[in-house]
Amino acid sequence: MARETGSKISAFFQDILHDLYSSLYLAIGGDLEEESRDWASRGVELASTTIKIIILLMIVGFFYWLLTYVTKRYQEQLKLSDRRLGIIRSVLRYIWVVSCVLAIMSQINVEPSTVSATAKASIWAGIYYVLWTSSEQVINRVLKHYGLNASIEQLLKNVFSVLIIVLGLASVMAQFGFDIVSLVAGLGILGLAVGFAAQSTIANFISGITILLEQSFKVGDWISIGENEGRVILISLRTTRILTRDNITVIIPNATVASSEVINLTSKNFIRFDIKARIALEADIEQARKVIMQVLDDTENILKRPEPLATVDHISDFGTVFIIRYWVRPAAVARMPILKETLQEKIKAGFEKEGINIPYPHMKLVMPVDTKAADIEAQLQPLPPSSENNPPETNK
Repeated sequence: MARETGSKISAFFQDILHDLYSSLYLAIGGDLEEESRDWASRGVELASTTIKIIILLMIVGFFYWLLTYVTKRYQEQLKLSDRRLGIIRSVLRYIWVVSCVLAIMSQINVEPSTVSATAKASIWAGIYYVLWTSSEQVINRVLKHYGLNASIEQLLKNVFSVLIIVLGLASVMAQFGFDIVSLVAGLGILGLAVGFAAQSTIANFISGITILLEQSFKVGDWISIGENEGRVILISLRTTRILTRDNITVIIPNATVASSEVINLTSKNFIRFDIKARIALEADIEQARKVIMQVLDDTENILKRPEPLATVDHISDFGTVFIIRYWVRPAAVARMPILKETLQEKIKAGFEKEGINIPYPHMKLVMPVDTKAADIEAQLQPLPPSSENNPPETNK
């Protein structure tokens, strides 16, 4: 039993060594169908191929170094900026890498059609890479000319990037014999299936494009959506993010934003707000107005033009109600609650300083004095000392 086990283990390792032997012979260009394996000739061929590859790589590397040195040495004479110099060096590096790959493929018995297809695919990939890197500069020029905002810029960059990548992959795959028409048809069917499975995501995506194109609000605006109010910090293709006064980031799906009522508080150069103040009915209205206007004039962030107003809104049972309207810049909208609270405190202090009464609801009970009430009051008077409790004194 032990001998049989040992022979099986020995046969197993022999099979492994035989496979390694055959793989190594194939790697150096040998043919397993040959009756005898000539390692010496194969070794000479491998050494010769290696030397040829090294020589070709050295030649390609020399030209790459020479062109890089010339562009760097004569940068000022050629009037090349650092950005253009970086682009040129990237292109030269790409050409150097592709040339090295083609040189190696030409020496290791790769089919000439494969080498030709690789060269064409590399050229197409380089062209689309240049388009991809330069698309940002082109988009920036277009936006500068038409005055579009940063959100549209990001959308166009994303769209152009996706188009360039898809077209680049299609052009590269076409060089190796792939049927692009069938591939696109398959992707279309797959896209329909994914579309039915992700309807909400697609709805948010379309809504995001609509928001970016309509430009009803942009990054940096202060908006109110339902119960959420804050500054817009990001408009992506799926969600809109706002930062509230409490430093909390609220992420809202674009489909919700597109179907909701959105109030843009900073779309104009200035915004009007108002507060109310109450004085007693017998108080002087003009004196109270002077106090209010002085407080508005002394408070920061309140504009002098347009002028603030303090007018009587209505007269209630408890006093005269002023409505105070004032204007602020968009930058002050974030601090509006604090500004309103500060105004109310200063107006109250001003009224108290000038002796202007501020009414408040109160109740006064008045009871008439009549005979019945007098009788009740008399009955509530304490009784005189009783004779039963204090017996009369006796003469002794």
